Amino acid sequence: IIKYVILKERDKMKKIFDVISDILKTTFVECGYDEKYGAVTVSNRPDLCQFQCNGAMAAAKEYKKAPFMISDEIVDKLKERKEFESIESVKPGFINITLNSAYLAEYVDKMRKEELYGLEKEENPRTVVVDYGGANVAKPLHVGHLRSAIIGESIKRINKFMGNNVIGDVHLGDWGLQMGLIITELSQRQPNLPYFDENYDGEYPLEAPFTISQLEEIYPCASAKSKEDEEYKKRAQIATLELQNNRRGYRALWQHIINVSVADLRKNYDNLNVIFDLWKGESDAQPYIPGMIDELLEKGIAYESQGAIVVDIAEDSDSKELPPCIVRKSDGAANYETSDLATLIEREELYSPDEYVYLADKRQELHYTQFFRVAKKAAIVKDDAILKFIGFGTMNGSDGKPFKTRQGGVLRLEYLIKEIEDKVYERIMENRETSEEEARRTAKIVGLAALKYGDLSNQASKDYVFDVERFISFEGNTGPYILYTMVRIKSILSKLEGIDYNGPIISSVSKTEENLKLKLTGYMDVIYKAYAEYAPHKICQYIYELSDSFNSFYHENKVLAQENEAVKKSWICLLKTTLDILALCVDLLGFDVPDRM
Repeated sequence: IIKYVILKERDKMKKIFDVISDILKTTFVECGYDEKYGAVTVSNRPDLCQFQCNGAMAAAKEYKKAPFMISDEIVDKLKERKEFESIESVKPGFINITLNSAYLAEYVDKMRKEELYGLEKEENPRTVVVDYGGANVAKPLHVGHLRSAIIGESIKRINKFMGNNVIGDVHLGDWGLQMGLIITELSQRQPNLPYFDENYDGEYPLEAPFTISQLEEIYPCASAKSKEDEEYKKRAQIATLELQNNRRGYRALWQHIINVSVADLRKNYDNLNVIFDLWKGESDAQPYIPGMIDELLEKGIAYESQGAIVVDIAEDSDSKELPPCIVRKSDGAANYETSDLATLIEREELYSPDEYVYLADKRQELHYTQFFRVAKKAAIVKDDAILKFIGFGTMNGSDGKPFKTRQGGVLRLEYLIKEIEDKVYERIMENRETSEEEARRTAKIVGLAALKYGDLSNQASKDYVFDVERFISFEGNTGPYILYTMVRIKSILSKLEGIDYNGPIISSVSKTEENLKLKLTGYMDVIYKAYAEYAPHKICQYIYELSDSFNSFYHENKVLAQENEAVKKSWICLLKTTLDILALCVDLLGFDVPDRM
């Protein structure tokens, strides 16, 4: 599914690509060719030019003309345009373009004065649900939850920034056998608790009979027992059924489990700067399941197969065979597909979203294909509703295998965050120019940036190697490098407090200045693409290149010592614009900027 960005035509500032492409397209049409051949891209040879148009190469076949004849014709008409410093036809038919320095300065100056630097929000905002938590209650967050939370938070922020009404849901795993296992284990450890007395009719205690630490030990213990003891497993299954049939004591105990778990999960998600609008779970969807199954059967969409209720989802266009979607198991129990479909019914009832975005391991693609198709087939969602699955790759260790502790277990997320914070703290204290307290505060901000940027800078679907030493480096394509660049700009600007430097931005006096301006002009295009393609990694790549361009400019030009007042004012405006755009992008990625580093 392709999501198109709807932009207002009225009074909008065009992307630099569109400005140049429009000029080229008009000229192609004037010369008798289709306008589609006037599309412009960034040059793959920046040493030769800034932009290029390869349309003449493609047009040659259609118009049965040598490509260089077409490119010569186009260039001949454009040589006098004020926007271009140079525009050349290069055999066999490329068009190389370099912008006029005054025009580039004028464009950046206009851009800095525009709200959101020229970017246009959605004209018709949509309601978007982003499902990106997936944590289970009674279990600590571990590294397996990292990518869903980080990528989902960024996609949520990008959508909000573009003007949509976005609802982020943690969608907890708070139902099913795991609850029965915990109840069964508690009944063995503390049989005298009132929750297990079916005749008890008093008020249950307000305080939970366990801490989060105890709860996190109880579940794996119960799970291990159930694999070895069939009788124990049956008791857990019965407890699960009784909970789902609203046994009073079990419901009260379940609520304690939820309250204790959610408090701990909130704390850990807060440490990741990941914020959910909803804290709903699978349990919230349960009341919708019986009616949903009945309706699927009544409509003839679902049918019985070997005791289970299934829906065929295969389509003629499928390149491989897809099995039917089981919506009720042969033992009458619900599964993930059942729960997710029922959750859609609840979300439609409460929010009527235009779009759903789900974040999960890419190995779950079949599940999402199945339940999306059932949702459309059964008209649970609108015909034009977008159902989008973003499947992410694994975070691997240096051995190329999914990240584990040295003992071979799954690492808790809070330990991973602390490890990175500690290493950043050590790096800061190596050049001790700050108090330990401030170093700790800075390490927390920089550590989170290292972690998030290290993840988000990779395309979501790709696996990547988690390399702490590389992620926390203050050099190269890392979060700390981006933050260090921003702190450097803030430091320069702080020395100008009280002095009015407000442009305008004028023609460049150096190549590095020209490159910085050129990189700034790419901001709108990058945000639009990151939004349309659900691709935060494009923002990462952009701010790395922007930071690189700024640092090259900084090392070549002494901003504060510049004696030409007009040039100095222009440079300060350039710095302010660079900092603001970096700050905007960093916020979309979900981390903050320290005052000092």
